[in-house]
Amino acid sequence: MLRNKNKDLEVRKREKEDIKTEVYALSQSISMSAHKARRVLDQIRGRSYQETLMILELMPYRACYPIFKVIYSAAANAKHNMGLNEEYLVIIKATVDEGTTVKKLKPRARGRSYPIKRPTCHITIVLKNISLYEESVVENSIGLGTIQGHHSLWFAQPKNYSKGLQEDQKIRECIKNYVQKNMRISSGVEGIARIEIQKRIDLIQIIIHMGFPKLLVEGKPRRIEELQMNVQKELNYVNRKLNITITRITKPYGHPNILAEFIAGQLRNRDTKGIQVQIAGRIDGKEIARVEWIREGRVPLQTIRAKIDYCSYRVRTIYGVLGIKIWIFVDEE
Repeated sequence: MLRNKNKDLEVRKREKEDIKTEVYALSQSISMSAHKARRVLDQIRGRSYQETLMILELMPYRACYPIFKVIYSAAANAKHNMGLNEEYLVIIKATVDEGTTVKKLKPRARGRSYPIKRPTCHITIVLKNISLYEESVVENSIGLGTIQGHHSLWFAQPKNYSKGLQEDQKIRECIKNYVQKNMRISSGVEGIARIEIQKRIDLIQIIIHMGFPKLLVEGKPRRIEELQMNVQKELNYVNRKLNITITRITKPYGHPNILAEFIAGQLRNRDTKGIQVQIAGRIDGKEIARVEWIREGRVPLQTIRAKIDYCSYRVRTIYGVLGIKIWIFVDEE
């Protein structure tokens, strides 16, 4: 009996916590069929608040605007009334119910008319704050355990689970900050694909998967030991050993994190006014050769006042030779 009472008390506590972290908004009698609204709600259910706004702005359906207003109203309630952060809001419930049918008469000639039936619907949106829960939203969670492995491997009691997650976050931030300060590279690419953390009773094993490890170790062979001392000092590890190893990735620009950093560095450091790239040959292995080109910005090839850098390059593939030409508009005299 006591166990059952304790379980009931725990369930009630959980329900109270859910009420504090959930917020909803209801819109009634929207002049739209429930089928059209349900088609949009199925695409946003379970997604984060910011991702949902982006999806609704890009979808071409008329039902997106009233749903957008309902979600925006729910997020405003969560922010102003409950003090929740919009970054941690997730749509856990999005339902639509059929409303009353509005009947009108369309007048016609000779005193006649025909009826018009306009359906209505009611939309309910429930947002939940996930910052206080043990579950975390991970982009690659669909493939975990099947085609991808976990980036953190350790066991902990439920009450200590959040502390372990915060500790992992501090370790990753400390390593990234150290790499940014001590890694010399012109493009600004750190080259960190992922950081794996394995915790044991007396040992914490950290594996850093990098695309360019030589740029970090070059000039200072003891830089890994310095990084290890920095992490130990930041997290106050006394009774636990810390071991850091670096693993090189064979194809660094095939990883999304490194590629995103490279693109961000190029956007940050760009000082050109235009670029044109042209590729000629059997592209994609087609039997007939063709020319493909793309241009961004201004590339005035007709005037001699424009300072344009030009380069041509040939590459041999299994389908033949491809020619690459690049024009970059630097400045105009």
